[in-house]
Amino acid sequence: IDDIEPRLRSRLLDIRQVTFYPVLAPDYRADRDPSQSELSTLHFHREQTFAAFDARRGDVSADERANLQEVFNACQNYAEQPQGWLVLAGTYGCGKTHLAAAIANYQSDELHNDVRFVVVPDLLDYLRAAYSPQATTSYDRRFDEVRRTYLLVLDDLGTESATPWAREKLFQLLNYRYSASLPTVITTSSTPDKIDPWLRNRMSDFSRCQFWAVIAPGYRGSRSQQQQVKKNALPRVRG
Repeated sequence: IDDIEPRLRSRLLDIRQVTFYPVLAPDYRADRDPSQSELSTLHFHREQTFAAFDARRGDVSADERANLQEVFNACQNYAEQPQGWLVLAGTYGCGKTHLAAAIANYQSDELHNDVRFVVVPDLLDYLRAAYSPQATTSYDRRFDEVRRTYLLVLDDLGTESATPWAREKLFQLLNYRYSASLPTVITTSSTPDKIDPWLRNRMSDFSRCQFWAVIAPGYRGSRSQQQQVKKNALPRVRG
C-alpha cells in the first residue's frame, strides 16, 4: 500500500468505504515454498530434520543423553502444535539449530505453513538495508514480513551487535510476537544473565514460553559425528 500514489492510497484506506485486507502469503504463481523468502535461510537446512538428529549420542554422559532426548521430544511436540515461544539454549554445536530447523522444516513441508528461518545478525542487516537509497522494499514492509509470519525461527540470538538500534528493533519484533502469542523459536548460546532483562522476563513466562537448556557438549568433531560420517559414507567401487 505504501507504493501507491498518495491521493489514491488515502482513499483506499478510508475505513468508512473500504475494507482493507493485507495478504502476506507469497506469490502462488511463482511456485515457491512459503519458507523461501529473500530473508529466510531455511533452504540451507533442508537436511536438518528430526529423522537426521542423533538424540542417542554415545559420547556423552547418561544425564546429557537423557536431557538431549527430552529436548528432542519437546521440539517434536512443538512442531506438531506450535504455541507461544520455544527457546533452545546451549553451547555452540550442541544441536540447537538442527532442532530449530527440524521444527521449521516440519511446519513448511508437512503443514505448508508460512515459515521464516532467520539468523539474527542477518535479520538486522536486512532491516538496515531498507534505509538505502537503492532499496526496492520499504522498511515497514520488511519488518512486517518478519513480524507477522506464522512461525519465526530466530537463530543465534545474542551474536548481534548490541547497539541501541538493534536492541530497539529486536524489542519491537519480539514484544509484538509475545503479545500476539505467535509461534516463535529462539536459539541462543548466551547465559540468562547475558540476555536483556526485558527478554529474559518474557522467556521466564511459562504460560507463553518453553525454555530448554541443552547440556550436551558440541556435536561437531565429536566421536558421534565421526561414527555417523563413516556410517553414511558411500562404499568405494573397485575398478
